[in-house]
Amino acid sequence: MFILSSSPPPTTFFTSTTTATTTPKARVSFSFSVRFCTRRQPFPSLFHSFKVSATAEMLQDKESSSSSPAPPLAATTSSGETSKDSRTFLNATTEQELLAGITKERETGRLPSSVASGMEELYHNYKNAVFQSGNPRADEIVLSNMAIAFDRMFYDVEDPFVFEPFHEALREPFDYYMFGQNYIRPLVDYRNSYVGNISLFYEMEEKLQQGHNIVLMSNHQTEADPAIIALLLEATNPRIAENMTYVAGDRVLIDPLCKPFSIGRNLICVYSKKHLTDIPELVEMKRKANTRSLKEMALRLRGGSQLIWIAPSGGRDRPYPHTEDWYPAPFDTSSVDNMRRLVEHSGTPGHIYPMALLCHNIMPPPPQVEKEIGEKRVISFHGVGLSVSPGISFSDIATACENPEEAKDLYTQAVYNVVMEQYNVLKSAIHAKQGLEASTPSVSLSQPWN
Repeated sequence: MFILSSSPPPTTFFTSTTTATTTPKARVSFSFSVRFCTRRQPFPSLFHSFKVSATAEMLQDKESSSSSPAPPLAATTSSGETSKDSRTFLNATTEQELLAGITKERETGRLPSSVASGMEELYHNYKNAVFQSGNPRADEIVLSNMAIAFDRMFYDVEDPFVFEPFHEALREPFDYYMFGQNYIRPLVDYRNSYVGNISLFYEMEEKLQQGHNIVLMSNHQTEADPAIIALLLEATNPRIAENMTYVAGDRVLIDPLCKPFSIGRNLICVYSKKHLTDIPELVEMKRKANTRSLKEMALRLRGGSQLIWIAPSGGRDRPYPHTEDWYPAPFDTSSVDNMRRLVEHSGTPGHIYPMALLCHNIMPPPPQVEKEIGEKRVISFHGVGLSVSPGISFSDIATACENPEEAKDLYTQAVYNVVMEQYNVLKSAIHAKQGLEASTPSVSLSQPWN
């Protein structure tokens, strides 16, 4: 049974997260003991006990043809003798040994065939993408990052992690946040990446320091969105990058190839409307779980200094079937209005900013929404971008409307239109190769890592 008061108390923006170094060529070493034991209950309960020794180090390499601000070599880990699942992948010194580890664990029955096939496919797609970057150490990056990824995926298959309604990023003893950053970083072409209106992120930091809440209403393009956002902001606004909380659908909480990356993010866990009725007998359970998550979000907003990212479309953007053009999916009015009311009724000053995100080339979703878990991961090396605009006043819109429902619809459309405007600027900069020249009076592009 879930008891609201048993959730961790709201944490403030500048005190809840351990900061990790991003200095080029920095080496961080630590040893740890951990074994996760989870009571297998539906979605809101999690219990930990710790007992496995391991050491980890993170390497960052300055050489990269992608001109990233601080591209790492990789994150590597070696486990002690009491870790039953780490030796298979972390001891691999070649691609052949790494892939042989998958075969070995599949043959022993410890790794389901479907997961093993997904891991093999992921390896080859990730390898091809990293090699597209032209990085002279691409082979080392691929082997090291995939060894860690396979280790974490296999570990979770053996002992599944269960997410609570609010999940705080697991930074120690293993730093899942930096694992995700270092895994996605080699896929970003920083020479062709941009941030719009960077000054507004400094404004957000000031408001968060004052105890205000910030909500970013954004489109959603890939499973890697949280890492992309954090990578583009880590040079200028690392506290925003590390402390942001994402409203996450259940699929990234149960897919074995995605879960290790989700563990490294602050999450409010919900069931997406797009998949709410996939299994009819679970509809009621999912609705109750979403209600618990909304209560958790309201509790945290009342504490102030919360930074929350939400995609009111309810899922990832997809290309138009006939033109193959990508644009932000329409926002759901009820999602926008529920979030707005949570912010307004929190008793704490709050601000809603429209955000646009363009990164679908890195890891596009399947062309259609799929019910089954285990989608194919197509991966590429590409430029990405994000932009944020000043908030839009709901009261200004409401005063010009005849009824509340009309005001809700117009507000949702106004927020979406601003996201679309920013998205088109990013599209011109990245896809049309206009670069910084694509800036407009309302969207000022920059590359703050340079």
